[in-house]
Amino acid sequence: MSPRGSNLPTFMARQLQFAAHIRNPEVNQAPADIEPRRMRIYLELFYNNIESFLSSGFPVARKVLDDTRWHALVRQFVHRHPSESPYFLEISQEFLTFLYDATPDDLPPFFLELCHYEWVELALSVAEEELPKDGIDVDGNVLNNPVVVSPLIWKLSYRFPVHKIGPEFIPAEPGADLTHLVVNRRRDDSVGFLEANALTLRLLELLETSASGALALAALAEELPQLNERIVYEKGVETLGRLRKAEIVLGTRTADTP
Repeated sequence: MSPRGSNLPTFMARQLQFAAHIRNPEVNQAPADIEPRRMRIYLELFYNNIESFLSSGFPVARKVLDDTRWHALVRQFVHRHPSESPYFLEISQEFLTFLYDATPDDLPPFFLELCHYEWVELALSVAEEELPKDGIDVDGNVLNNPVVVSPLIWKLSYRFPVHKIGPEFIPAEPGADLTHLVVNRRRDDSVGFLEANALTLRLLELLETSASGALALAALAEELPQLNERIVYEKGVETLGRLRKAEIVLGTRTADTP
């Protein structure tokens, strides 16, 4: 079989050879007539830019891998993954897609979930959607009035406690129960997370469709006949306070809001 680019015009074949060498110099030879010093500059600029962006986008993932494994993973990404976006801000999403599709060997069992969790933080921080400012009473009674849930939240469930993972905590097995988190962008544009449970996630879903917090709690209690209704209500009121403090619940709709 002819090598890739052999039936293309010379300049296009050269471009392909040049790009292939930059993506993986250990596998693909450099064009013969380019000075090695110049070629090395291109190599370093390309790789260092990509690696630096990934290190800043996935800081914990970077720390839990040793240098050899991390750089091998980045090199595998730039060599094998056919990125669909040319934008730097979407490199992290492309890297996550690469991890899903390629399933590289010798990675910790939690690595994919950890990277997804770190990517969510970046995705929320650059999301174009804004928090609503009009038609909200931030001090409104969330039990008696329709609740406004932030549009900038992600409800997440993982097998591993991804928010606790770091160089000092490297779990070998998934937790006994799923880890539930709510990640959100707050009014000051910072991104935070709230450790939750399955009932909290369900309450949030009910709040998005109910006329008031009290009605959402009543619906939740009806779904859980095995639990004491009073306890569901009391714990639910406590959870509403936590959601409001975290700016996951923004307040209540004013009377003139459709």
